[in-house]
Amino acid sequence: MSIKSDRWIRHMATQHGMIEPFAEHQIKQNTQQQPVISYGTSSYGYDVRCANEFKIFTNINSTIVDPKQFEAGNFVDRIDDMCIIPPNSFALARSVEYLRIPRDVLVICLGKSTYARCGIIVNVTPLEPEWEGHITLEFSNTTPLPAKIYAHEGVAQLLFLGAEQVCETSYRDRSGKYQGQRGVTLPKA
Repeated sequence: MSIKSDRWIRHMATQHGMIEPFAEHQIKQNTQQQPVISYGTSSYGYDVRCANEFKIFTNINSTIVDPKQFEAGNFVDRIDDMCIIPPNSFALARSVEYLRIPRDVLVICLGKSTYARCGIIVNVTPLEPEWEGHITLEFSNTTPLPAKIYAHEGVAQLLFLGAEQVCETSYRDRSGKYQGQRGVTLPKA
């Protein structure tokens, strides 16, 4: 496997619709020239943004977190330009970008250092060959204080790994349960 470069990312995004919307270079300021947590194409990756749709975890119902029978009522929905995550809790969001992963590529997603250095961990499972959709992002606040996430700014970096051989069965071939997801998607059994 080899990691894909900025040239490859630009080509695949502009010619094959791999990332929409797409920023060809790192964006570090918004249209009002205010600093933002960077997003867009980097040397060997792409920094995705967080949309303004959040699901903030709450345990007001005193339920058990069960991935096979997840209770949607455990979340409070919020649409805003930022999200405050309670101490030692988490929130779900989605990427602004819609992705279409090529059949010969696996994508690894890592949180940005700006958030990690504040005790905010971004978790995303690998994006498999031929998966497509908005990425559901999980933000864990590991601190004893409330933590802030900014919408429309960079939150995680995608690394595109090219395979030496094309896979026999892709995510699309096996009709993966998160194929084509739009919006923040909760766990499915």
